[in-house]
Amino acid sequence: MGLSETEREHLRCILQQYEEDPRVLEMDQYIQHGCVTTYQHCRNVARVSFWINRRFHVGADETALAVGALLHDFYLYDWHCAGRFQHCRGLRTLFKMHGFIHPLLARENAERCFALSPKVGNIIRSHMWPLTLFHAPSSREAVIVCIADKYCAVLEAVYRNRQKAICA
Repeated sequence: MGLSETEREHLRCILQQYEEDPRVLEMDQYIQHGCVTTYQHCRNVARVSFWINRRFHVGADETALAVGALLHDFYLYDWHCAGRFQHCRGLRTLFKMHGFIHPLLARENAERCFALSPKVGNIIRSHMWPLTLFHAPSSREAVIVCIADKYCAVLEAVYRNRQKAICA
């Protein structure tokens, strides 16, 4: 699932300002799946999203797609921390668990740090659909990121002992 050199360069140009931002680079401090950091996972999702759009001729807005993919997990905490959600008991508190709440936190962080279009906000907020039932993707870009995120998460979990990202 490789991008051509031209495609990689175009993606680099779109994401350069974000990938140089220390707040975005902070995601590299947290593990997402296996040995893959949140930053690497988000870069994987951006590359796979870009590939899906190009190979299937979806016609998505590549800037919104790439930025939304890179920032989709911009929640900036270790979700593996045992104490973070230990008091989540019962149905009422179920929706405060990481899988349900992190898309909202990621979007809020991204909006605080960057000027986001509504489309990019929806990409971030809806990437966990259908888990986040009432926050469905509302654009082709959001659907692509939702699919790419699940694809990368599965590969990263299956190949959890590999140091390098394997899905892009």
